Amino acid sequence: VQLQASGGGLVQAGDSLRLSCAVSGRSLSIYTWGWFRQAPGKEREFVGALTWSGHILSYGDSAKGRFTVSRDKAKNTMYLQMNSLKPEDTAVYYCAAKVRGNVDWDYRGQGTQVTVSS
Repeated sequence: VQLQASGGGLVQAGDSLRLSCAVSGRSLSIYTWGWFRQAPGKEREFVGALTWSGHILSYGDSAKGRFTVSRDKAKNTMYLQMNSLKPEDTAVYYCAAKVRGNVDWDYRGQGTQVTVSS
């Protein structure tokens, strides 16, 4: 499985931004798909996850109510819609995949930088 995130940039507080994650590989339905972020000096933080069928599994506390994960099967792309962005959302955002049932995330793509100015 290969993943490549894109769509990051510099936005102002209160703006919205949608990140994309192009995925490739075989048997995509056996994986759980997720988004993470990591800010400088902080640990990696879970943002949200879903199945390839589109079932939302969970969101991290910081994402609840503002962020939405989704996927487009036809485009082999996963999305992270971020609304009401705050300066504390500034981080490198990664998409990742793991075989369903596994604890550890097996695959991670290169991240995309999101910077939110106040």
